[in-house]
Amino acid sequence: IQKPKNPDRSKERDYEQERQYKKEKTAGDYILTLVLIAAICVFCYAAFNLYHIYTEYKKGTDEYNSISEMAVTERDPDEVEEMKQPDEQPTAPISIDFSSLKSINDDVIGWIYMEALPQISYPVVQGKDNSTYLHQTYEKNYNFAGTIFIDYENKRDFSDCNTLVYGHNMKNGSMFGMLKKYRADETLYNTSKYFWILTPDKDYRYEIIAAYTTSVNSDTYTLFKGPGKEFLEYEKKMLKNSEIKTDATEEQADKKDKIVTLSTCTGNQATRFVVQGKRVNVVDPQ
Repeated sequence: IQKPKNPDRSKERDYEQERQYKKEKTAGDYILTLVLIAAICVFCYAAFNLYHIYTEYKKGTDEYNSISEMAVTERDPDEVEEMKQPDEQPTAPISIDFSSLKSINDDVIGWIYMEALPQISYPVVQGKDNSTYLHQTYEKNYNFAGTIFIDYENKRDFSDCNTLVYGHNMKNGSMFGMLKKYRADETLYNTSKYFWILTPDKDYRYEIIAAYTTSVNSDTYTLFKGPGKEFLEYEKKMLKNSEIKTDATEEQADKKDKIVTLSTCTGNQATRFVVQGKRVNVVDPQ
């Protein structure tokens, strides 16, 4: 004979199951809410960072555009042809108002201009160390774009055997962000193998002799007391380092050469990308 079910125990069991279900649902909702809040926080943090990066880029770009408008005059190609020196020396495609530049920052020592990459057109400074202008603009505002600057141990007049010039590899292509194009685009070198360093006293034209990736502690960053055999061997070694084909040869290397090494980061803290040029013309500013 089957005993009748206890209705009270059955109701109690159903109630317990329902309460357990609600408890699990409440816990699940709580966890889901936490996950959602965390996701929103991450999104807001990422959005804030992106906005901050954008505003930093814009501030830096706007400042240097303003400086260029104030200090740079682009010459018409026909005018440049007419202004050629009697000995056929070239004329810089731009002229610089250094008086205006010095009224803003007396640390200015020159202006760099890349013929194949005219976007690289910036004032060059020298600080008391190699940290001052890492994240300080020409107008001395904090910005991670910093300023193009030479090594504090170099002479201000670019008369050293090897002058080191540093600039950030900005993601928007500003500063030295486009230098890597020399390696990525083989035709760029053929467009023009020259860049200029313009100073208050002289305009210097450099021919690109090498472009390559190197370690932060490599021989590339060697400074020399003066011309000699050691520097000559250095120049020949740099030619061999090049990852692009240039017109420069070891036979053309001379211990009296003046080299400028343009250096920028790669995204890898252990390496840098450099473009090196040898001075081929010294021209009086027009």
